[in-house]
Amino acid sequence: MQRRLAFLASSLALAAAVAGGLMLSHAQAASFKLQGQDILVNGTVDERSLRKFRAFMAKHPDAQRLVLMDMPGSDDDETNLKIGYMVRDLGLDTHLTASSEIFSGAVELFLAGRERTMEAGAVLGVHAWEGDRTADEYPRGHPEHDDYLAYTARMLGSAEFYWFTVHAAPADGMHIMTEAEIERFGLLTQPVLRD
Repeated sequence: MQRRLAFLASSLALAAAVAGGLMLSHAQAASFKLQGQDILVNGTVDERSLRKFRAFMAKHPDAQRLVLMDMPGSDDDETNLKIGYMVRDLGLDTHLTASSEIFSGAVELFLAGRERTMEAGAVLGVHAWEGDRTADEYPRGHPEHDDYLAYTARMLGSAEFYWFTVHAAPADGMHIMTEAEIERFGLLTQPVLRD
């Protein structure tokens, strides 16, 4: 596990250094697929994802849980937060399998689950967001943080995790969270699931 995380972290750092923001621009748009009562989610959240998710839920109102699989993040933070609020309002759970790899905005989406579970081996990567400037360039108390603070506080009961993501890695980098960090910030509602 440690070797996998170290390899993934170095690979992500190299990819970020070489490609800059290309990872999201070339990523596949988020897709939603029903499997039993689970919604398998892959891809990048973009401006069309909220409409797609609403249509999906209208067709499958008995779905219970989002299983986030391979998600590089989001290229539309506003849409990502709206989907997260919808997930919470619908009372859906979120889950990560042992092979799930979620980064950036996808981690915010994971927080929306009423119950949040994770199998050992899942990878969660966080970093500072970037708009006109990067998140860490805005002082605490600046209105640019407000939407993220409100979202994180609603999902976790505290905004402390938001500040962690802002300082964990620069916008063009990625910090792979340890299980200790995941526990520290209350990202899960149950202990890590192990075989």
